[in-house]
Amino acid sequence: MKTPSAAGVSASTSSDAGSDAGSDAGSDAGSDAGSDAGSDRAVRLSLGYKVQWGVAALGTSFVSGTYGALLPIFYQDYLGLTARWIAIASTLYAIWNAINDPLFGYITDSTKSRHGRRIPYMRFTAPFLALTFILVWFAPQNAGQPAIFGWMLATMLLYDTAYTIIGLVYSALLPEISESDAERNGLQISSSLFGLLGMILGFLIPDFFRPKAGMSPSFVPLQVSMIAVGIFSALMIIVTTLRVRERPEFHQGDEPLKLGPAFKYTITSRSFLVLVAQNFMSILMQALLLGAVFYLADYVLQINAMILVACLFVSLIIGVPMTSVLRRRLGVVGSQRLLLLIAGVALISVVVVPTQLIPLCLIAAGFGLAGPQTLTNVLFAQVTDEDELRSGVRREGAFFGVNALLTKPAQSVALALIPFVLEATGFITREANQGQIMLEQPASAIQGIKILAGLIPGAAMILGAIILQWYPLQGAYLQKVQREVLDLHAQKHARQGAGR
Repeated sequence: MKTPSAAGVSASTSSDAGSDAGSDAGSDAGSDAGSDAGSDRAVRLSLGYKVQWGVAALGTSFVSGTYGALLPIFYQDYLGLTARWIAIASTLYAIWNAINDPLFGYITDSTKSRHGRRIPYMRFTAPFLALTFILVWFAPQNAGQPAIFGWMLATMLLYDTAYTIIGLVYSALLPEISESDAERNGLQISSSLFGLLGMILGFLIPDFFRPKAGMSPSFVPLQVSMIAVGIFSALMIIVTTLRVRERPEFHQGDEPLKLGPAFKYTITSRSFLVLVAQNFMSILMQALLLGAVFYLADYVLQINAMILVACLFVSLIIGVPMTSVLRRRLGVVGSQRLLLLIAGVALISVVVVPTQLIPLCLIAAGFGLAGPQTLTNVLFAQVTDEDELRSGVRREGAFFGVNALLTKPAQSVALALIPFVLEATGFITREANQGQIMLEQPASAIQGIKILAGLIPGAAMILGAIILQWYPLQGAYLQKVQREVLDLHAQKHARQGAGR
């Protein structure tokens, strides 16, 4: 019996692998063998498929990396919006996040269409993502605090709506189009590498065009660059949707759960709740580090920010493919815990080492960040496999939606924490210094920046590693789940074929 296949996917059981070898296996021979239970029956994906899968991450991470790195300094330092207004915007933003992620997750899970329940949302939201991202950077200058606040809030909410739909759908597709830890790890390596490229560009582009000391204070070059970023990112997302195909036994064969049972199955999954708690710590770390890196470069080290970006991302790029090696030796959760500990210790060291050694700490932290960057979605895929055995249907949208509901507030916490810590430690903004950068900040402000970039995110990483000791999907139980979910998929595929 042949298991489900999508465009560019070869999927065969061991009983008919020989008959399929001539037609499919040749193009997909490069797939990881893996050590998953039943991996010989799991869907195999070609290298070309994995590459095109990752292209969407270039688009999403380009806009999100730019947004995360530039938003705090743009609105607080460049436009002079006070911490109080930013905190209000962050709170309202968090409330909207609490609504839209599980809402869109449930909607996509419940969609039944011959075109799929995920891809259409991803493809047709991409232009809207570009438009709303561009508008963020066109706030009216010198219009007063309420007007700047209103623009920031409105554009944040619109941008986040589009980003939520695309990000949620992209994440939810991973467990559907792949069935083994090895294949999922391979897809995540591709999306992580493209995503890292997008994040690097997300630092480079605004750093080239943002106002700096000795430069014109005009925002026009930055705004033009943001238009280009938005359009390019939308096109990259659309490119992936032209290749990826959904599996009809899920979007046509599965009967969606009603809202009540769907919510109950989600919040009663111990595996999911433990993973969400760890992921909250990772999101908090990433948001703080992204938001603080320009401060760390400009005011603590007084070097080009790209040097720090290189320290983080070169080692992160090395670490991403290494997750495959670690996974084969330690398993997915064991590898994740090790890498979280490495990142945590390295980040905490930022506060205590001499200033000139901070780049070395970021190099070590970058390697450790390969875990959250690459393995988290593989763990979520395990969770959805377990849930399919409980509920009978694939519900990736619900899990990623509720995950976002519970973890996205970490972004708002970071967004509000940065200006409050800086104000509390005596940081002097450009707006308060007559529009000129104040490089010689008080010692207390320097320490505040180190705390934001090192101590708090480092502690979050170590706490995340500790939390994962209670993750149930390990060892014999995980192997049992992997075998049983492949049997269930074979049954669904057979029913779908019989119904044609």
